[in-house]
Amino acid sequence: MSNSADGRSVTSKLAAIIKTFSTGNAHSLSDVARSAGLPISTAHRLTSELVDWGFLERADDKKYRVGALLTQIGTQIWREPSVLEHARRVLDDLSSATRATARLGVLKGSGVSYLEKRPDTATVPAAFENVELPAHATAMGKALLAFSAPETVAGIVDNGLEQYTPFTIRTASALRRELAVIRMSQVASTRQEFTLSVAAIAVPVFVVGGRVVAALELSMTGAGYQVHAFRPAVMVAGRGLSRQLVASQCRNQIPLDGRPQLFGRQVSGQGWSAHQQGALAESIAADRSA
Repeated sequence: MSNSADGRSVTSKLAAIIKTFSTGNAHSLSDVARSAGLPISTAHRLTSELVDWGFLERADDKKYRVGALLTQIGTQIWREPSVLEHARRVLDDLSSATRATARLGVLKGSGVSYLEKRPDTATVPAAFENVELPAHATAMGKALLAFSAPETVAGIVDNGLEQYTPFTIRTASALRRELAVIRMSQVASTRQEFTLSVAAIAVPVFVVGGRVVAALELSMTGAGYQVHAFRPAVMVAGRGLSRQLVASQCRNQIPLDGRPQLFGRQVSGQGWSAHQQGALAESIAADRSA
């Protein structure tokens, strides 16, 4: 759509007007013009067109409010929140509750791509960081590897386990032993293995069929590396996110035998036991009946 003399397109002006009504309140013409950054004459012309189309309506007090057509669109068309939207909300809550840095990581090659929410930042980024972290030296990486296919672990081991600090795991046997323990406990941790004076704890996030899709991590600096103090919070958050993703998949009827594309990449990993899958299904059923 063509731009006007002030450089703004008609579409942007209409969008600014409609955004004025996002709170559901009624507004006078001067309110609309001020909120949308438009001259009164332009605001009057465009709001009148929106009234004609049914997107807005004019009340007896000459104020404008949301019209029947816009209300119908908003109430009848519901969009399932994306996986990233679910994850960003969980990260925000987890970081706010613990005052620690919360991350959500996914395997990408031999590294971990991640979202990060620090307690001193206002929002969670909408996209993964450009930097990838080593899977074998991070808690979230270990949580992912513990439930990944053997060939995935072998590929990382074959590439060599780079040493970042004196505490980094260097041998394949040591890594595989630790991954076996993580599979039993479903909790991974690191102490100064990637960065000195930093410890972290992480849990896997599962989807339908018990496949691992991501890992939630909390990291902290110093304080005696008391990662156990953060264990309940990260475990509850991880289980909650797993349940949200499974429920979302069920609503969208993703095939159980498929390999769903979550976070823009294919899910990998080994399945849960029948007991684990049954427990998760019962939890979801309890949520729905509550």
